[in-house]
Amino acid sequence: QLQAYGGGVVQAGGSLRLSCAASGTNFRINDMNWHRQAPGKQRELVASATSSGSTNYADSVKGRLTISRDNAKNMAYLQMDSLKPEDTAVYFCEADWFVVVSGITEVGRSWGQGTQVTVSS
Repeated sequence: QLQAYGGGVVQAGGSLRLSCAASGTNFRINDMNWHRQAPGKQRELVASATSSGSTNYADSVKGRLTISRDNAKNMAYLQMDSLKPEDTAVYFCEADWFVVVSGITEVGRSWGQGTQVTVSS
């Protein structure tokens, strides 16, 4: 189960930090990702981080958004700086996980509930 929080209203040029907490038992997380969906638009992947620390970003957010993880706490963060009105969207965290039960590996993908980010001009 994932829970995302930290959204809010901020002026253009401001900053926000989103957090995503993963909970459950006996699972391990591979990739943790942040997606966003603006009104009337498709959901898009904005940042991803592997368990080893490799990161990738959408071109539209490079240099302004930074994803990080705390693997020990099963947490992911999205530091958002120099925000623009076009960053306004609902932000979702997503995790690709696996669990081994009786020698069988089960994989899955979980989504958080989304947190609203509104950037005013």
